[in-house]
Amino acid sequence: MELNATLTSRAHATPRWREYFSLTKPRIAVMGLVTVALGFMLATTAEWSVVKLGHALFGIGLVAASCSALNQWWERDSDRLMIRTANRPLPSGRLQPSEVLSFGLLLAMVGLVDLVWFVNGLTALLSAVTLLLYVVVYTPLKRRTSLCTTIGAIPGAMPPVLGWVAAGGELNAGAFALFATLFVWQFPHFLAIAWLYREQYSAAGLRMLPQSRPAPRVTGWLCVGYALALIPVSLLLKDAALAGDWFALIAVVLGLGYVAFSVRFLLAESVKTARQLLWFSLVYLPALLLALTWDHWRLLS
Repeated sequence: MELNATLTSRAHATPRWREYFSLTKPRIAVMGLVTVALGFMLATTAEWSVVKLGHALFGIGLVAASCSALNQWWERDSDRLMIRTANRPLPSGRLQPSEVLSFGLLLAMVGLVDLVWFVNGLTALLSAVTLLLYVVVYTPLKRRTSLCTTIGAIPGAMPPVLGWVAAGGELNAGAFALFATLFVWQFPHFLAIAWLYREQYSAAGLRMLPQSRPAPRVTGWLCVGYALALIPVSLLLKDAALAGDWFALIAVVLGLGYVAFSVRFLLAESVKTARQLLWFSLVYLPALLLALTWDHWRLLS
């Protein structure tokens, strides 16, 4: 009762535009758009169009925002049961379900139209598939199976591929290497989050791996396995001629760091080691992408 009263009292303190803005999960959207821009530039060997990149970022960004809004519309009941999500606009009552649904659908429609008209049909098609996978497949699966994490990693790995095809790139080895790297990177990252909030997920009826497989160290072993796999997977970017030896060296060093933090979590599953693994996952990705961008342009110059 006290939590509900507190949340209700905040309903009059936040401007409505901020409520809608928070539905888009802007920090996650920005990270995704950075990888979109990276994919766009990596697929372009000649001078690239700033206007086309702008439309790609605008359209894909709106579709990503739609994913977040529609996900929160779908999960409004379970969000009420978790402390980490109870203050979101829908479970707190600051926005109504019909408002969030309309907002999410509008974002998707405008974003897809922009991509069709100003970018290309393949980018629009893949963006629509990403939206459906995230909202219609991944979101309801969270109540049914712990395999939802694997399904959810597919749309999570799509942003650089969308940028790639937006620039006119083909679905070739380069696109696959970008997809595979982000796909595998997500597992230790999201498993650490799921472990930290496993009790809240369980109370909300969400079947995340740490809750559905309570045996000790299962989550830790998975983190180590995926972190190890990420080292050769990230080197596919070199094999696809997107970068050279310097990138490969940096990728191996970063990958070994990811493995080390995963091993620490495996040996002593705790809030501290889970947060440290989560922290390094957020260091790893931008560092890897920065190294990829630098080495790619070094080879072109």
